[in-house]
Amino acid sequence: MNPDKLEKLPRNQKLRKIAKIFTEAENRICQAASGSTAIGTAGIDAAGLMGFAAIALALAGDTLFSRAARDEFKNAAAVFEKAAARNAESGSDAAELRRALNGARHLLLAETGRSQADWDFTDGDGLLDPARRRVFAGMRVYLEDIRSPFNVGAMFRSAESFGAEKIFLSAFCADPNHVRARRTAMGCVEVLPWECRELFAESKDAPGIEHGPVFALETGGFPLSEFSFPRSGLLIAGSEELGISPRALSLADASLGRVSIPCYGAKGSLNVSVAFGIVMQAWAQAISN
Repeated sequence: MNPDKLEKLPRNQKLRKIAKIFTEAENRICQAASGSTAIGTAGIDAAGLMGFAAIALALAGDTLFSRAARDEFKNAAAVFEKAAARNAESGSDAAELRRALNGARHLLLAETGRSQADWDFTDGDGLLDPARRRVFAGMRVYLEDIRSPFNVGAMFRSAESFGAEKIFLSAFCADPNHVRARRTAMGCVEVLPWECRELFAESKDAPGIEHGPVFALETGGFPLSEFSFPRSGLLIAGSEELGISPRALSLADASLGRVSIPCYGAKGSLNVSVAFGIVMQAWAQAISN
C-alpha cells in the first residue's frame, strides 16, 4: 500500500482500491480476534496503520464527499493514529479499528455505486466449533420450498443459534451450499446436521421424515405467547410466496397445530427467515428450563 501511488489513480479506481485494502485489513483483524494472534502481528503494524491514517486524511480532503463523510474519514484517521501509537495490541483498539475500517469502507462503496448486498457482509466469528454447540435433542426443522439462498442461510444461522438438532430441506429449497446461503449462514451449514429429504415418503427407496409431533409456522394459528412448544418435534416453515403446502399443513393440524406471530403494522407479515428466528428463540426458551 503506497498512498502516493493511490493518489495517481483515477478517483473511482482509487476509491475501489482503498475499499479493497480496508476490507482485507478488517478481515485480518477478525481472524486475529478469533484466535490467539495479536492484532499487531496480524499484518497490520504501526507503519501500516499510519498509512491507513494518511489515506483517511486524504479522503477527508476530497470535497466531492459530503461533509458528514469527510468527518467520518477524519475520525477514522484519528483511530488509526491512536492504534499505531499503542502498537495495535489491545482488544479495545481491535474493536475501534474494525469499526473505523468498516465505516470508511461502506462510505467508499456507496460513493462508487458498489454498496455491498446484505449477504456480502463479513463477520469475525471464523470457523465454528461444533463442540461448543448446545443441542436440544429432538428439536428438528423442515424447510419446505424455501427458494431464496439468503433465507436458507439465515434460517440455518437461527436454527444453529437456538439449538436445533437437524434441518431437513425439501427438493425445491435453495441449496445450503449456494454461495449466498453459506455467506449468510456464517459457518452454520458446516456444524448443523442437515439432509435433503421430503416430508412424505415418495417410495420405498425414498422414505419420508420420521417426524413425531409436528407444528407449523403459519398464519391462523395459536399466538406465539400461547403456543405449547414440545420438548421434541418437527417445525415446518414454508415457501416465501405460497406458504406451507396443504398436505404439510394437514399433518401439522392433526398433530400440534400452528404457531403464529402477531403483527401490528400495516404490512401484517414478516420475512420467513425473520419469523423463523422468532419462533426458534421462543421454542428454545420454552424447553431450556
